[in-house]
Amino acid sequence: MELGNSSDFSFTPLELRQLRALKTPVGIQKFLDDLPYNLCFTARSPKKVLHDRTASCLEGGIFAAAALRVLGFPPLIFDLEAEQDTDHVLAIFNVRGHWGAVAKSNFTGCRYREPVYRTLRELAMSYFNIYFNLRGERTLRRYSRPVNLTRFDDRNWMTTNKPVWFIAEYLCEIPHRSLLTRAMEKTLTRVDRRTVQAEMVGHRTR
Repeated sequence: MELGNSSDFSFTPLELRQLRALKTPVGIQKFLDDLPYNLCFTARSPKKVLHDRTASCLEGGIFAAAALRVLGFPPLIFDLEAEQDTDHVLAIFNVRGHWGAVAKSNFTGCRYREPVYRTLRELAMSYFNIYFNLRGERTLRRYSRPVNLTRFDDRNWMTTNKPVWFIAEYLCEIPHRSLLTRAMEKTLTRVDRRTVQAEMVGHRTR
C-alpha cells in the first residue's frame, strides 16, 4: 500500500474523523488516558492503537505524533533514556516557541506537559523528579533530539498492520544528551514513599 495524500495519510475517512475529533494535544492526551495500558511487548502502529484501544508508552507516543500530524503539527517524538529502568517515548509539540508533550504512561506524572518549556532540556527535566524504578531510585539520565517521523513515511508507520519496532530501534541508535554529571548521579536520593504512592495511582501490573 502506498502512502496516501497529505490530507488522509492513508487513514480511512472514519479513522480521520476520529483523530480530528481529538482537536487539541489535550484531547489526544485524554484519549490515551482513557485506554488501558498495554503490558505486552508490542509495537502497534497508530492505526492499530485506534482499533485495538490499548497502548504502551512507545505505542502511545507514536500514536500521539500521528494524531498531532493530523491536527497540523509536525509528527515529532522524543526519547527519555534511563538507567536501571525503561525509556519513555513522548510526542512533542511547539506552541509559540515553547515545548509541550503528550504521552502514555503506567505512572501518573509521566504523561502530559503544557507547552511552557523553552528548551527540550527543560521539558526533559520536568520528568526527572517523578521518573523512578520500583526500588525508588531516580533513573532518568539522558534525552534525545526530536525525531520527525516523516522519515518513516515510506514504511507506512501510521497505518501499517505490521509492528513498528524500526522506530524504537532508531531511537536506540541516535545520540542522547546527558542531564546529570557523574557527581550529581552519585548523590541522588531515593524517592519518598508518598511520592511513590502518588505516582502509582492506576498503575497496571496485569
